[in-house]
Amino acid sequence: MFEDDGYALETLAVRAGQSRSAEGEHAEPIYTTSSYVFPSAAEAAARFSGDSPGNVYSRYTNPTVRMFEERIAALEGGEAAVATSSGMAAILSLCMATLKSGDKVICSRSVFGTTTALFTRYMVKFGVKVSFVELTDFQAWQDALDGDTKLLFMETPSNPLCEVADIRAMADLAHSAGAQLVVDNCFCTPALQRPLDLGADIVVHSATKFLDGQGRCLGGVVVGKQELMDEVVIFLRTCGPSLSPFNAWVFLKGLETLSLRMRAHCTSALDIAWWLNEHVQVEKVNYVGLPSHPNHQLAAAQQSGFGAVFSFTVPGGREAAWKVVDACKIFSVTANLGDAKSTIVHPATTTHGRLSDEDKEKAGITENLIRVSVGLENVEDLKADLARGLSALV
Repeated sequence: MFEDDGYALETLAVRAGQSRSAEGEHAEPIYTTSSYVFPSAAEAAARFSGDSPGNVYSRYTNPTVRMFEERIAALEGGEAAVATSSGMAAILSLCMATLKSGDKVICSRSVFGTTTALFTRYMVKFGVKVSFVELTDFQAWQDALDGDTKLLFMETPSNPLCEVADIRAMADLAHSAGAQLVVDNCFCTPALQRPLDLGADIVVHSATKFLDGQGRCLGGVVVGKQELMDEVVIFLRTCGPSLSPFNAWVFLKGLETLSLRMRAHCTSALDIAWWLNEHVQVEKVNYVGLPSHPNHQLAAAQQSGFGAVFSFTVPGGREAAWKVVDACKIFSVTANLGDAKSTIVHPATTTHGRLSDEDKEKAGITENLIRVSVGLENVEDLKADLARGLSALV
C-alpha cells in the first residue's frame, strides 16, 4: 500500500490508493468479480456484520473501486470517498444518506439542470424542502437559512456561466447554522481547487468528466469525513448505484494525467476566451479567467487555474446559436464536457432543457447562449473552427 507522506498532488494522482497483490503487478488490476470466497462460515459472518475487514460483495466492496476511492480522497484532501455509477448517483446517494423528511437544502440556481430536477422533482416527494438562490448573492443564502437547513449545495465555477462563490465564506455560513456545505468540484477538479481545504464539508464529482478526461465511462464520487462516507456506503450497499470495477480502473488511469491535462485545458481555454472576447460576432464571453468577469479576483484567489469550460452569447437567439454550433467541424456537438475532444452545446435545449422558461431565465440560460469545453487539440485549429461557426452569422 502506498503511504501518503505529504506528497504533491501529481505524485498522489499516480500512486495514491494502489495496493499490489501477491503477483506484484505494476498497473492496478481490474477485479471483475461479483462476490468473494470466505475461508469459513465464521469469517463470512464476521465480514457481513462488519466485525472483520475485507471484501463482501462488489456492490460496495471491490478492490479496484477502493483504489479509485482512496486516490480521489487523497487528491481532495478528504478522509474517505465513495464511488458511484454516475455523478447524479453520487448526489442522490449523498442526499439519501444525509436528509430526511422536513430537512431543507439550499441550492444555487447555477447548477447542472439535472441536479435541479433531482431536488425539485424527487427529493421534494420525500418531504425535503428546497430553496434556490443566486450563487453569488451571499445575503440570499443567509436569508434562506433556517433551523431545518442541513445542506448548502453549489457548483463553483457554475455551469455554464462560470460564476464563482467564496467557498470559505459559504462554509462559515453553513456551519453557523449547523449545516454542511457541498461543493460540486467537477469543473475544477482537485488539480485546480480543493474545497475541503477552504472549509467545505463534502465534495462531489461526475468522474465522467475531467477525472476520466477522455469521455469513456460514467461514474461519480462523494468525498468527505469518514463518518459521513460510512452512511453513504450503507445507502450504496442497500440500493446499489455502484461503480463498476472496469470504470474505476479507467478513472484510475485518467487521474494519472489529471494535472497535465488540466494545465493544458486552462491554457487553451484562456487563449480562446480572449480571442472570442474581441470577435465582432460575440456579444459576451462568460469565462472567469477574463479580468472583466465579476468573479475573476475571487477565482484567482481560490483556484490555481480557471478551467476549460466557458460560455458565450451571439446576436440572434436560438437560430443564431444553432447556426454557430452546426457550422463547427472540430468541436463535437455533445452535452458532455471534460473530454480530450472539444465539445460545443446549446444549453437551453440540452443540459438545461428540462427547466421551465422561468427557471432558465433565473439561471441565466438564454436562447443565444453557447457552451464550450476546450479539449486538447491545437488551439489555433480550435479558434479557426469557432471562426468557421461564427461566420455562419454573417
